[in-house]
Amino acid sequence: MRRLVALPIKTLAVIATLLAGAVYVAAEARQAVVQHDQLELARLESGFLRSTTPDRAIHKAAVPSPGKLTILPSDSGNVLPPSHLLAQLPAPKPEEPVHTRQIIISITDRRLALLEDGKLVKTYPIATGAKSSPSPDGEFTIINHAVDPVYRHKGKEIQPGDGNPLGSRWMGLSLKGYGIHGTNVPRSIGKAASHGCFRMAKADVEDLYNRVKVGDTVIIRKERDELIARTFEQKTFAQPVQPHAEPSASAEVQLASAAAAEPAGATATTTQQ
Repeated sequence: MRRLVALPIKTLAVIATLLAGAVYVAAEARQAVVQHDQLELARLESGFLRSTTPDRAIHKAAVPSPGKLTILPSDSGNVLPPSHLLAQLPAPKPEEPVHTRQIIISITDRRLALLEDGKLVKTYPIATGAKSSPSPDGEFTIINHAVDPVYRHKGKEIQPGDGNPLGSRWMGLSLKGYGIHGTNVPRSIGKAASHGCFRMAKADVEDLYNRVKVGDTVIIRKERDELIARTFEQKTFAQPVQPHAEPSASAEVQLASAAAAEPAGATATTTQQ
């Protein structure tokens, strides 16, 4: 009787062991499937990032969750998403065109010209340096610019406003102490009347300020040459421009010496105006 009872117990133990092994093998197989799906998903995503042909790429949104991959292989080995998902791919942003600007100043003509990509945009009348304080000649760059600069000279300070010798805008040149700016003496425009800087009428200096940037080239000629003749004989193609969204009201201005910016505007110590 004991032998008859003991035999089924051993059999059950063997069966239980086999079932446990089968469950373990099934779990391992399921884990392998999940890992395979995850690797496939990673491959698809990396293939999308490397793809340079839009119709061969696949967006992340087009890949189902692990375990539910549905792919359509192409002849190139990449994966194509459904057409309705492909249409939702973001279009590449167009690159902004890079323009080259130059300011050409003719001291003889007392005029300033703005060129963009070699074409004349606009010309402006200016005041140049007086005989006793001539304007410089050469090639420079705009190193800073400011809205409503504060004028300082020998302890004298003039806040932005109608009485400020620098007017409402300042564009500093890479030659220390010189720049293009507005004026509180508009009748001097068109004359050799400044202390070396280039004065402009209020509307003109504000228009020019909105068209140029720090780093633009400024070429100044005392005598008429081929460049001056060719520049001022061109027809202009000026277009309206919008004011700078964030004018450099706190920019540092370097005139006769450098000065720190103030909340009210750029600070300047100057002997030229």
